[in-house]
Amino acid sequence: MNIPNKVMLENVSCPLGCPKSEEAILSGRDLLHDLPGTFTIIKCRTCGLMRTNPRPTPETIGFYYPDDYGPYLGTRVQQTETRQTYGIKKLLKPVLKRLFNFNTDTLPPLSPGRLLEVGCASGAFLHRMAGQGWQVEGIEFSGTAALAATRLGYRVHAGPLETAPEPSQPFDLIVGWMVLEHLHDPIAGLQKLCEWARPGAWLVLSVPNAGSLEFRLFKEKLYALHLPNHLYHFTPETIGRVLQTGGWTLEKVHHQRVLNNLIASTGYLLRERGFTGLGQKLVDFPKQAGKWHYALYPLARVLSAFGQTGRMTIWARKRAC
Repeated sequence: MNIPNKVMLENVSCPLGCPKSEEAILSGRDLLHDLPGTFTIIKCRTCGLMRTNPRPTPETIGFYYPDDYGPYLGTRVQQTETRQTYGIKKLLKPVLKRLFNFNTDTLPPLSPGRLLEVGCASGAFLHRMAGQGWQVEGIEFSGTAALAATRLGYRVHAGPLETAPEPSQPFDLIVGWMVLEHLHDPIAGLQKLCEWARPGAWLVLSVPNAGSLEFRLFKEKLYALHLPNHLYHFTPETIGRVLQTGGWTLEKVHHQRVLNNLIASTGYLLRERGFTGLGQKLVDFPKQAGKWHYALYPLARVLSAFGQTGRMTIWARKRAC
């Protein structure tokens, strides 16, 4: 497997407590940073939940989260925008929002209250929601990214969810953008968040959709596979079971209207076949898409209607912890 000496592996059973009966789905490696190691995804034959196993331990998985990890860089708040630029964006935003609903960070209709973002990275979402009147706090695994968010003036716990202290007051809304699949114990994490939430509070998560056609087509070249950082690989059905066990009731699944996974996965395939230049441009698409999201929106909307865009935004309500 060519695992570095500093990385320790562990074998884990299905977190839903199913009998041990599983099948190997595929094996792959880190394509984002080209770090060493080959990892296998297995599927529980009882509940269908897929997980990376064996996997890096919580103490050593940081090797696969370098400081230039994409989400850390992509969530930095830009301090160089002029007042004029900000004013134009503020005027255009409601117009664009009516025309283009990408379902990437869609939230339930709520009045501002207390918000927690798990995996807040460098703080861009916290900053936006604070500007809308929310009292915001964050949790971030990376000390470097957490420091960037803290410097914006927000309370951020630097470390994993498992070590985060209990809040002084419960939260009305908890969000996690592409974070649940990174947790070593998603059930315990969801139960902890449930205990921190007010009765009837909302939980909003985004996760890759391992039930999409993309997963079957691209397999180990799937951009959203992201081994070994992604420890779990959810479908709409399995995330509903995980949420239920963690104290939450799944209310709605929004299939995102973006084609990042499809395009970047195609880039991985082309790069492997020797088309290095074009392949790398497509792999970099999620970081540089910009206005292309709008141009590709009609196709993305059609694919999302069939649950085939590869990413989901989940709404859930607190049930009982």
